[in-house]
Amino acid sequence: MQHGSIVLIEDDEDDQFLIQQMLTELGVPNRIQFFANGEQAMAYLLAMQEQPFIILCDVNMPVMNGIELRQRIDENPELREKAIPFIYLTTDASRGLVETAYKATIQGFFKKETAYGKAKEQLRCIISYWEHCLHPQNIG
Repeated sequence: MQHGSIVLIEDDEDDQFLIQQMLTELGVPNRIQFFANGEQAMAYLLAMQEQPFIILCDVNMPVMNGIELRQRIDENPELREKAIPFIYLTTDASRGLVETAYKATIQGFFKKETAYGKAKEQLRCIISYWEHCLHPQNIG
C-alpha cells in the first residue's frame, strides 16, 4: 500500500462516514483527512509536510467547489509538482461537468455508486489502481 493519507473532500457527513467505513472494510490502512470544502482542503495541502496518497473530491460543495479547488492546485507550482492523484467522486456526472473537469489535470472522474456493495467495489478499484500506478512521487 502506498504511504500517505487519503484526502477526502466531501461536504456530506453521511458520505464521509460511508467512505471511511468502506475503506476500513477494504483493509486500507491509510489515514483519511476529511474536509467539507475545497478551501479547507487547499489550506491543508499548502501546509502539509507529507505526500498524500490520493485526493478523492466531490464536485458540488459550499465555499469552494471541486472544480475551483483543482484549478487552484494547478495554479500552484509546488502542489502541481507533487503530482498527487486527483479523482472526482461525485453524484453529478453531466456531460458538461465531466468535460470541464477533464480540462484540468485530473486523473479520474467517477459517479458515486448508490448501492453500498457497488460503491465499495468502486473504491477498491480506485485505490488498487493508484496503489500500483507509477507517478512522479512514488518512483523509488
